[in-house]
Amino acid sequence: MSHTTGTDVIICGTGAAGLTLAIDLARRNVAFLLIDKAPQPFVGSRGKGIQPRSQEVFEDLGVIDRIVASGGEYPVQRIYTDDGPIDQVGVEMSEPTPEEPYQIPLLVPQFLTERRLRERLAELGHAPHYGHELVGFDQDADGVTARIATPDGEQAVRAAYLIGADGGSSFVRKTLGIGFPGKTLGVRAIVADVYVDGVSSDAWHRWGEDTAGQVSMCPLYGTDMFQLQAPVPFDVDLDLSAEGLTTFFRERTGRDDVVIRSVSWASAFEMNARLADTYRRGRVFLTGDAAHCHPPTGGQGLNTSVQDAYNLGWKLAAVLDGAPESLLETYEQERRPIAEAVLGLSERLLEAARNRDIHRGREVSQLDLGYPDSPLSLHTPQRDKGVLAGDRAPDAPVTGAGGLPTRLFSLFQGPHWTLLGHDVDDASAPAPRAGLHIHTIGSRGDIADTGDRVRSAYGLSAEQWVLIRPDGYLAAVVDTADLAGIETYLDTVGVRPLAATRPTTTESSTGMPTEPPSDSTGTPRTRREHRQARTAAEQRLTTAQRELHQLSRQVQRDLRSVRRHGETTAIVARSNFAELAVRSINRLTANLRTDRTDRTNQ
Repeated sequence: MSHTTGTDVIICGTGAAGLTLAIDLARRNVAFLLIDKAPQPFVGSRGKGIQPRSQEVFEDLGVIDRIVASGGEYPVQRIYTDDGPIDQVGVEMSEPTPEEPYQIPLLVPQFLTERRLRERLAELGHAPHYGHELVGFDQDADGVTARIATPDGEQAVRAAYLIGADGGSSFVRKTLGIGFPGKTLGVRAIVADVYVDGVSSDAWHRWGEDTAGQVSMCPLYGTDMFQLQAPVPFDVDLDLSAEGLTTFFRERTGRDDVVIRSVSWASAFEMNARLADTYRRGRVFLTGDAAHCHPPTGGQGLNTSVQDAYNLGWKLAAVLDGAPESLLETYEQERRPIAEAVLGLSERLLEAARNRDIHRGREVSQLDLGYPDSPLSLHTPQRDKGVLAGDRAPDAPVTGAGGLPTRLFSLFQGPHWTLLGHDVDDASAPAPRAGLHIHTIGSRGDIADTGDRVRSAYGLSAEQWVLIRPDGYLAAVVDTADLAGIETYLDTVGVRPLAATRPTTTESSTGMPTEPPSDSTGTPRTRREHRQARTAAEQRLTTAQRELHQLSRQVQRDLRSVRRHGETTAIVARSNFAELAVRSINRLTANLRTDRTDRTNQ
């Protein structure tokens, strides 16, 4: 085994969940390693439905337009009966609204969705490592040591956290001994991506809908292929070659004019509904199919997985940057109930499909899912209208003070929190914080509420503030008088106030800096000079403490990752420098402890 290397996060699995998490960590400048034991990317269409809420996530991640261009809307369902074909609308199509700009589910083959996510990840300077298999790991209070089999031999990698995004047969979950209870649903099926002659691409073709011999062909937009789907008996061997599938199709439909020319990918599987007992053990987390397994009905599995990762990414980054470790506990608290509810929906839709009901409505969009019971949702008891803490944050058209139109989603886009003040005095806004964007809406603000859309979408009154999480959910709605609660809340999630600047000198008429006035001994003389000196010292203390914290984090990373003798000198020197900084801060703190005489002079 080679020497141990280090990173912040190891992501095991390069499906939609792993790639989404990697993109989110990359844009937050978190170091990570993304690995998969497969020699190359997945090539199947399996999870082909992209629901409206996931489209909003992909907009925030900067990839929505490419994903939309890679597929299309769900086609009409063409059901073949003894009396001829009948076209039915299978997916309810609603027109987009300013509050919900994505209303129409997309049909995009999974391999194309993942390709677009890899392209976005490359733009951020990262790439998956294929042919890298996680073969074991150990964890302690400070991190995880993973053993990874690579084409160049086994390597040990040390990280603060390990994420299992490695699918329903998750090695990570099994190694942790986490239970995966649930049930098999009594359905075995085949799914295959095929090149076929004799079928038009203007519809999702279905035969034998009221029989055990049903089969369907769905066009895979963005490609020249179709996805063949059919339930099959448990006790038969299947020939998934082009010839075998052509024969299978003819036996079920009686159509000898349809010929499958080649098969790009095929699978026979048994439908399950399962949910992991827990999403976390120590410093190891489960996400996506490793945590929950869905039947394909309703197109919920991939979308739930993407949103798992979207929820976990910002929390990992915040804790690595100094937020309380307890923030990570909210990942399971928020996401496991969602998966449980979605599993129930998928099972109901499967039963409906057995009864020839293939209609899908708003319930599959995931727009109405939220976190009202989360400890991160700061509820206001007197609020009885509009959106509430834990709800999805609506979009709305707005206009910047410079006159250009924009949208709330554009203001939200990125890894930051957003605080919106509606019809407020700008002077009441909290002090700036790293990772917080503050906008005031109204005649006195930097944003104008176009058509009163923000007020109506959020149910806001004058002098109210809305705090939006990085993943697009409401954290709180408060009045200006209660803004102190927002500041306390931000402290608990790692969004800290900026350290004050350090005006240790004043500027003379020549433009050159000079020291603050004092007597010949350097002691401040007047009450104003005392305040200036004390304020400057407090500011230097705050700056030094922040820099020491950052230096300490870097030293810890280096110590985790460095084992070779050649770099020891640099580590020792950095540690010595940190100790000098501590002693300097101690001296500075002592100087701030003024005695009785000093206070008398003031």
